[in-house]
Order: sequence, then structure tokens, then C-alpha cells
Amino acid sequence: MTPLEKIQSMKMPFAELKGVTFTEAELDRVVARMLVRPDLCTAGHTIHGGAVMAFADSVGAAATVINLPADAKGTTTIESKTNFIGGAKEGTTVIAIAMPVHRGRRTQVWQTRLQTEDGKLVAVVTQTQLVL
Repeated sequence: MTPLEKIQSMKMPFAELKGVTFTEAELDRVVARMLVRPDLCTAGHTIHGGAVMAFADSVGAAATVINLPADAKGTTTIESKTNFIGGAKEGTTVIAIAMPVHRGRRTQVWQTRLQTEDGKLVAVVTQTQLVL
């Protein structure tokens, strides 16, 4: 099973609720897309910060899962930091690209860049995942 097939076979109800679609996955890079729907927006028809953070969290968690040691039972986020750079309007597709910063025995750290399809940077999220 490829890393993308593994991610696509995982049950991720909250990612599904947000409309996250994983499009690429390798051990060193995971890419996903999410349409900015009205229910993911704040005032001004702009993506809500919580939707940005939740999107990045789902992508970083999926990246961790495909990199877990064979004896691991799973993963959970223990820290996340978001730098908001710009917005994304309703109807825009946001792309998240997660890349590893650290992959250790007990923790993994991933940085996820979120941008619009035309390359406008929305946020940079750094999260630490605990290996269970």
C-alpha cells in the first residue's frame, strides 16, 4: 500500500467533515486540498482561523501516521503553533503541504504551509505529534 493509499484508507471523520482531500503522500511530504465553504468562514466570507488550524492538524497527523514506527499505537497532537499570514475567500481552494522538521522515536514535528491555488500564503503551522 502506498503512503497516499494508507492515508486515504484511514477513518478521519473531522477531516471528512471539513472536506479535506489528500492528493499526494510520500514519507517526506503530504499534500491535501480543502475548499473554503461558507460554513468554514468568519465575517467577510473569509476562512476562519480555526478551520485553518484544523486543516493543518489533519494533514500533519496523517503525515505522522505514515511515518510511525511499526510498534506504535497511534499519534496525537501535543503542540501546535500557527502564524496567520493572509486570508482565503469563500470558494477558494486552500492547499496544505506538510513536511517533516523532526521524526524521532517519541515525537514528530511537522511544518505545514497553507496557500491558495495561486500561491498566496495563508498560514504556516508547526505541530508536534506524540508517538503513542
